[in-house]
Amino acid sequence: MSAAKRIIPLLDRVLIQRVKAETKTATGILLPEKAVEKLNEGVVVSVGPGNVTKEGNTIPTGLAKGDRVLLPSYGGSPIKLESLKDKEYLLYRAEEILAKLE
Repeated sequence: MSAAKRIIPLLDRVLIQRVKAETKTATGILLPEKAVEKLNEGVVVSVGPGNVTKEGNTIPTGLAKGDRVLLPSYGGSPIKLESLKDKEYLLYRAEEILAKLE
């Protein structure tokens, strides 16, 4: 089991894996790292159970594992683990996610 799958978000938090931009053009030209922008798109890896009301009821989030989402330019808590060196994971509140992509 990968380290990212062992991370279980609490409340309305969502674990997102940021989608990496292509480093090669359609014609096969390799782009330098500095020329490649970070995409504001990601894939939901895991979702917390949702917010809890004063009465104790849980309000589930509108996201599910595998959803493609639009991320804000800033925000989110980066997850840095030794076993996750090659991938970028961020933890967001569900309300910070801008949109779901289809």
